[in-house]
Amino acid sequence: MTTLKSKLQDDLNAAIKERDELRSSTLRLTLAAITKEEVAGKEKRELSDDEVQKVIAREAKKRREAADAFAQGGRAEQSEREKAEGEVLAGYLPRQLSDEELNAIVAQAVEEARAAGAEGPRAMGAVMKIVNPKVAGQAEGGRVAAAVKKLLAG
Repeated sequence: MTTLKSKLQDDLNAAIKERDELRSSTLRLTLAAITKEEVAGKEKRELSDDEVQKVIAREAKKRREAADAFAQGGRAEQSEREKAEGEVLAGYLPRQLSDEELNAIVAQAVEEARAAGAEGPRAMGAVMKIVNPKVAGQAEGGRVAAAVKKLLAG
């Protein structure tokens, strides 16, 4: 078992013992998503820590989107629950880049792309190829794309 997955399992056991319903249900659902990912495809396989982290990030994103949807639908109580679940999962993810840090990385990538001959809005793909490996797991794709578009347009 990978270290991150075993940490999730240990934290789940601790949450159950402490009768922390929110934490235990969130971790239980996340571990189920990890197991589902492991058995997807033709063969069962063990996920690496990076792959487990991607599953956790996907689950956290689902919680954020659900919280927004519930808030727009006027269900504040359910929205708060989804936000709280997202915060539990955020504890297992790497620190997210601030807007300033992200903009600095994107600006550097734009310069690299321009040096390679990519100009204007068509350079988006080239810039994204440079930025994505640098910010993997530390910034959501939508945030990255918005920052790239802003710098290319400006």
